[in-house]
Amino acid sequence: MSEYDLAIIGWGAAGFAAAIKASELTSNQMKIALIGTGPIGGTCVNVGCVPSKFLIEASKNYKEATKPSYRGITSNANINFAEFMESLNYFVSTERNTKYADVIKNFENIDMYEGMAKFIDNNTVAVNNKDIKALNFIISTGSRTLIPEIKGLTDYYTSDTIWNMRELPGKIAVLGSGEVALELSYAFSNFGTEVHIFNRSNRILKGFDEDINNHLINALKTNGIIFHLGQNFQEIINKNGKKSIVTEAGTFDNFDSLLVATGRVPQIDGLNLKAAGISTDNGIVVDDSLKTTNPIIYAAGDCIRQSLKLETLAGKEGVIAVENMLGGSRTINMHEVPWVVFTEPNVASVGYTEAELKSKNIEYDVRTVELKNVVKANILNSYDGIAKVISGKDKKILGVHVVAPMAAEFIIEGVYLIQNGLTYDNLINAMHVFPTVAESIKIGGQAFIRDISKMSCCMD
Repeated sequence: MSEYDLAIIGWGAAGFAAAIKASELTSNQMKIALIGTGPIGGTCVNVGCVPSKFLIEASKNYKEATKPSYRGITSNANINFAEFMESLNYFVSTERNTKYADVIKNFENIDMYEGMAKFIDNNTVAVNNKDIKALNFIISTGSRTLIPEIKGLTDYYTSDTIWNMRELPGKIAVLGSGEVALELSYAFSNFGTEVHIFNRSNRILKGFDEDINNHLINALKTNGIIFHLGQNFQEIINKNGKKSIVTEAGTFDNFDSLLVATGRVPQIDGLNLKAAGISTDNGIVVDDSLKTTNPIIYAAGDCIRQSLKLETLAGKEGVIAVENMLGGSRTINMHEVPWVVFTEPNVASVGYTEAELKSKNIEYDVRTVELKNVVKANILNSYDGIAKVISGKDKKILGVHVVAPMAAEFIIEGVYLIQNGLTYDNLINAMHVFPTVAESIKIGGQAFIRDISKMSCCMD
């Protein structure tokens, strides 16, 4: 039996962050076991954030080359999709090595174990018939794709397997309308694929107000994406290499490929958590300190019971779990966590939505600025979007929600506003760069004190 100060189960963003932080805080004196399966680095670098954003940026480049957005510019482009996907996977492997495999070599106090971990008792796991005992544990096993039960659902891609595709489909059906479904649909539509999105719900993104969703739907429809919302799936028919989607509304034929992107669920199967006294409920149950129902075991990232599944959140939770395990008392305010959908325009959000505030009977004011009022957005020929700023009755900013180009790059301004309890007066008084799309947030603040249609550029 091998004994450790800390055993971390899962070597994705949360697990690596926890291992590195524990090493830093103990001057590399803590003896750590890092246990994992699959490619090192977990979901984000291998099948999530990194490859999907590579795909999106390349697709934007292709679309601009084939259909320039400015008058007087003509161009054309061809794509060797198989060669492109090889370059994508090469980039992923390079990033995995640079950010994970090479990094872990700097820590001689960390032992790596590849294999499935299964709890034997409250402080021991078995990995490949080897028992590992630890004074403390952190579970960070991430999430897996959720596959719905639909008659005839076979031979499909998921966000984990789409990276094996080598032939660009002429027509693809996408099941689901969350951020993963929308991002991949957007990328394929840029490449010229006819994209159809199917979803049982009559709306897209959960957690956003309807005005945000509606602006994004309009933008994606302009990009050629066809939506079939509020459709109950009945059957998938596979015939002669083509697929048909049968719903209550009818049958939709001749799809070359099918992408199932109906969400992700915690990957906790096989851990035998009951043997360690750990409770679960749609994920591992933790308290505000990220401690499980076993006092020596913490959990972080997608495997715990939480709605947001983000790499940055997982990494932050891995760090906080270690700090609290060593006597700290840090927590995370989920209303200070930004999240983004990397379509074009981006959707970026932090803080309360109007729906949340209404459900809690919290009084608020809101101002919404259309992108036509933002000079940089007009320069970019991007008109279908908004910036929405929500304040409390004390003028403090409660939420910032943006549908705009590059919103992912400046939503951090909303984080700072909320995190520091700042008001729309503070927002207005902070000088912004002109022309930028980020200026849309300041204009949203100015809308609280004046009619912005009667305001010149750079008005303070």
